[in-house]
Amino acid sequence: MSDACCGGDEPRTAEEQEEHEPERLWEVSELRFAAISGVFLAAALTAGWTGLSPVLVAVLEVLALLIGGYTFVPNTIRRLAKGKIGVGTLMTIAAVGAVLLGEVGEAAMLAFLFSISEGLEEYSIARTRRGLRALLSLVPDEATVIRGGTETVVASTELRVGDRMLVKSGERVATDGVIRTGRTALDVSAITGESVPVEAGPGNEVYAGSINGTGVLEVEVISTAEDNSLARIVRIVEAEQARKGASQRLADRIAKPMVPGIMIVAVLIAAVGSLLGDPLVWIERALVVLVAASPCALAISVPVTVVAAVGAASKLGVLVKGGAALEALGAVRGVALDKTGTLTANRPTVIDVVTTDGTSREHVLAVAAALEARSEHPLARAVLAAVDDVTAAEDVETVTGAGLTGRLDGRQIRLGRPGWLEAGPLADDVRRMQSAGATAVLVEEDGQVIGAVAVRDELRPEAAEVVDRLRRDGYHVAMLTGDNLTTATALAKEVGIDEVHAELRPEDKARLIEQLRTQRSTAMVGDGVNDAPALATADLGIAMGAMGTDVAIETADVALMGEDLRHLPQAFTHARRARSIMLQNVGLSLAIVVVLMPLALFGVLGLAAVVLVHELAEVVVIANGVRAGRSKPLPDLIHRGQLPAARATAVGASS
Repeated sequence: MSDACCGGDEPRTAEEQEEHEPERLWEVSELRFAAISGVFLAAALTAGWTGLSPVLVAVLEVLALLIGGYTFVPNTIRRLAKGKIGVGTLMTIAAVGAVLLGEVGEAAMLAFLFSISEGLEEYSIARTRRGLRALLSLVPDEATVIRGGTETVVASTELRVGDRMLVKSGERVATDGVIRTGRTALDVSAITGESVPVEAGPGNEVYAGSINGTGVLEVEVISTAEDNSLARIVRIVEAEQARKGASQRLADRIAKPMVPGIMIVAVLIAAVGSLLGDPLVWIERALVVLVAASPCALAISVPVTVVAAVGAASKLGVLVKGGAALEALGAVRGVALDKTGTLTANRPTVIDVVTTDGTSREHVLAVAAALEARSEHPLARAVLAAVDDVTAAEDVETVTGAGLTGRLDGRQIRLGRPGWLEAGPLADDVRRMQSAGATAVLVEEDGQVIGAVAVRDELRPEAAEVVDRLRRDGYHVAMLTGDNLTTATALAKEVGIDEVHAELRPEDKARLIEQLRTQRSTAMVGDGVNDAPALATADLGIAMGAMGTDVAIETADVALMGEDLRHLPQAFTHARRARSIMLQNVGLSLAIVVVLMPLALFGVLGLAAVVLVHELAEVVVIANGVRAGRSKPLPDLIHRGQLPAARATAVGASS
């Protein structure tokens, strides 16, 4: 809770929050006390209307006051002992003042309504925290491990790094690991929001909460239950929720001086009014002004919205690191997209092969694969994947920045970039490949060029759709890449990006982001590794694939938990709505104070009326803030099959 928040509770640790977190309204202690206080208050009002003993009425009012006041007065006293003044201080002074003026019933009404708002605030925050922690329920309680050659069922919390888990068909993975044997299609929809199963086999990482498909997997554990991907996400978000966005800082900046300022104004009203009129009347009005000007609604309005929105975003496959990131996500108007790993899938493939007369496509690829089998170059995987059987070349040597040389079946072979090898009759084909955004490599056998292979990191199938949506939503879109200008321009044209910045080093990207920020608030979207300087420099850093990239989580403010770029416009839409709700709450909270103060000062509204209006306003801003948690996938994600309809419905309902 914020220091300026209503009751001024001392912050709880994560363990205390989880232990005391209410799941239903009646489990909130403040609401239980409020209910009991309300019963006594209703009894007092009934007794007064029916003409029963005034002593009985007074006793019932005192009981209602004491029970309602118990929810905030003890905390207020403890905070005062530490030199902290909050809204609870104003309410306590107002209640004590009302009692001194003989208005015990109005003091009881104040305590009753204030305890209700306290309880509702606690429930709303606990509700959104539960939504985030629900991610942990995706992890099964037990796992099957192979120890000493024997299958043993153990609690997930007992898994150790190095253990071999046996994951059967349809089971959830208990913690993060690497597949050692077996192949399957993993369902990761509950974690990343992606509905299409991910093919996985030996060497591939799997994440806690994933559902195994038809195969049986043997998985080596690489993290404990306390430190797996889901647990890290929950810890990161809960820790970063303390970060405050611009609106939240605005609320605090307003509320902090308001509390002592209101107390000074109330003292002046009482003092000056007493000199000019009836002291009792003006002291009472000063107390009413004290309550009317209470910034409680302002103090709680933004935190509730932030927690609700951050919790909802996690269900949509978007990791938002607190209020500052949420606010920036809703405010940016420019988006800079990295090419490799963001617009593209970072999985280069062979897209074209051309040959000279008398040479087959298969032979060209076989020669290229023979050299690449001994290479660690990123393009090697693409060439090797295009060949069924590979015969590795002999005496392979790497020519830095140029290519590879070697021998195959007694013939001298070479593979490399145009310029190092002469394209000869394939020159036009090489230019065509390069203009299509591909990297062209030439293949030579015994001094004669026999073919050219075009390798390209293909665009994500949803890239053009995402760029089009961003532009329709009013965002300025630019591409930043370290790739050559020809390739970058070709790919940018395919997805509809007009502004292209190519051949950039990491520091160049950061410098360019600084320039873009002078024109508009800009977000950088990258893979979180070589883009780290740009992610940190931007108004907002967004990383792709947070489930597997530690650098992305650490550097970026927001991370897309899956590999589907469609989550990007979805995240922007969600954040804009949340930011709008924040501003609504701040405006409404200030308006309540502005309207109530003069009405209280001139005696138009008494203490009970002011308390009622003020506390109802708090309920309204809390309810409005909770709306930020009612987000759902964009319709086009559902209609295009990106999210199963059942999951989409569940996400919307759970919010």
